[in-house]
Amino acid sequence: MSRDIVGTWDVSLSDGVYRIEFEHGSTTGKRVIYINGKEVLRRDWMFKLVGKETFAVGSTDTKATISIEAITGFSYEYTLEINGKSLQTFLDNRSKMSRTWVLKLGGADYRIVLEKDTMDVWCNGRKMETMGEFTEDGSETHFTVEKKECCIKATSSGRKRNGIVHSLLVDGIRIEEAIE
Repeated sequence: MSRDIVGTWDVSLSDGVYRIEFEHGSTTGKRVIYINGKEVLRRDWMFKLVGKETFAVGSTDTKATISIEAITGFSYEYTLEINGKSLQTFLDNRSKMSRTWVLKLGGADYRIVLEKDTMDVWCNGRKMETMGEFTEDGSETHFTVEKKECCIKATSSGRKRNGIVHSLLVDGIRIEEAIE
């Protein structure tokens, strides 16, 4: 089965990283959207070749929209918006609003995300049970992964500009933040 993939985007959300693929048949108007290889939307015959398709991504039902615009003749431009913002703006804002760590425990990979505005902690797509406490120099959010004691410490950087520093400790060992 040949697929006419015209756009591929990787979107990092709290509950995981999603690969969005868009198939567009410029003769039939066919539109198919795949998330992580699974078909989530299909329109086989579209008389209008340009327009928008809106769909939900992830367990938090994040709103995504693919826009199809004609550039010249039979060539098209495809753009992805997340929550009404361009993908780049969304990802830039997201990197300000969250922290991500990737680690290996017992041979398995874990992706831990802290949402700084809500202090929610996600691990491999699941929102974690956490216990927060205030300390002398900030706060600590405790949770467990694979029977390991995990703690995200929030401490002041001492500089107004970067404000609060978040660090993840697993059994007391500091984990480097991931670049996504």
